[in-house]
Amino acid sequence: MYEEACTMTNPHPVSDRPVPSWFTDAKFGIFIHWGAYSVPAWAEPTGELGAVDPEVWFAHNPYAEWYWNTSQIEGSPAHEHHRTVHGGRPYDDFLDEWKAELFDPADWVDLFARAGARYVVPTTKHHDGIALWDAPGTRTRNTVHRGPRRDLIADLATAVRARGLRFGTYYSGGLDWYAGRRAVIRHEDLIDDYGRANEAAYAAYALRQVRDLIDRYGPDVLWNDIGWPDLGMADLPGLFAHYYATVPEGVVNDRWDGAHADYLTSEYQAGRENETAAYWENCRGVGLSFGYNSNEGPEHLLDPASAVRLLVDVVSRGGNLLLNVGPKADGTLPGEQRAVLEGIASWMTHHASAVHGSRPLEPGAAVPHDGGPWIRWTRDDRHAYAFLADVPASGQVLLKTRQGLLDPGTAARLDGRAVRAEAVPDGVLVTSAELGAPLPAVVRFALATGPSAG
Repeated sequence: MYEEACTMTNPHPVSDRPVPSWFTDAKFGIFIHWGAYSVPAWAEPTGELGAVDPEVWFAHNPYAEWYWNTSQIEGSPAHEHHRTVHGGRPYDDFLDEWKAELFDPADWVDLFARAGARYVVPTTKHHDGIALWDAPGTRTRNTVHRGPRRDLIADLATAVRARGLRFGTYYSGGLDWYAGRRAVIRHEDLIDDYGRANEAAYAAYALRQVRDLIDRYGPDVLWNDIGWPDLGMADLPGLFAHYYATVPEGVVNDRWDGAHADYLTSEYQAGRENETAAYWENCRGVGLSFGYNSNEGPEHLLDPASAVRLLVDVVSRGGNLLLNVGPKADGTLPGEQRAVLEGIASWMTHHASAVHGSRPLEPGAAVPHDGGPWIRWTRDDRHAYAFLADVPASGQVLLKTRQGLLDPGTAARLDGRAVRAEAVPDGVLVTSAELGAPLPAVVRFALATGPSAG
């Protein structure tokens, strides 16, 4: 993952093909970054992409999945860590030490489903070039022949679909530090000239692997990263035609060097301008890394309340949230990541109807607020939903809305607790006990009928 370097400077011709309703209604997906990098599981937790100075990003990269690159930058903390802890040994040693012996895909997916995720997107090949299936051209450098010695993608696809969720595949098309051109990336400007694999041989290699993913697993989401080899761009129209013929309700992301997109993406704080598109998705980790980083502490991680608020904020603005988990090398989900998903699951028990299948309120219909209180809005065909947190001790909050938008007499909390609402000149005044909790409460209103209801 490194969205800023190769996608934000390119145009994004969004397809005029209708985006399938399953994707626009899903709102929440789970990303999975799991690989040989989960063995060292180490990075500096410096900050979020888009909020860290690009001049220092690569030598102090918070993404543990970039360990192979970062550990080769002399003078970087990762280089020193690799020297002192791992003796500077070859990166591929980690593939053989990655056993996944406790991996239980059904357990993972049960948690994802209870948390309200509607789709799951694991990495099939990250920038290190190690495939999590028996990918053509990889010979034995994949998880079927080494390390876990199993087709991890098949295992996940089966578990995901058994729970009725949609299954996607992440593939690093633009970077492959093994099969493609290999150079240590020390600065963003070096990616295109030295880091990306643009040769015809690699373009054919990547094309063959993505077609194999499509034919084997029929992914509902085709999620590429870091663009596509220059000498393979002419192959993409045929690849997309094959994909849509194989998966008619599939969707394609935007990270193909401007070739095509069903929806746009942002990553942490980078690419936020894409969040004004008709269809978009924000991705980020529970912490500052996608791959598991044992060097992160609680101060670097979302807690359940902040994760729920992030989800609600994204959905209220018309996007999907693709929240990443980074499993440990043994196949277990780190306890702190599992706790976040359990917190989301507990909240979703009462509030999922305000998230799934919802859409934003019309511009100007209601005013969101960021603190004292925190307020966001969604709607469906008949109702508006106000998400409320950090409400003053009085239990009262003024919802600033367009006059006549809501019917105050229908106000009801989705967890079944009492709420009183009355129309006032600026909107609706809501009064209820226990509205001040960090996790948002949700108050549902019937949309008033007539022209003013929007």
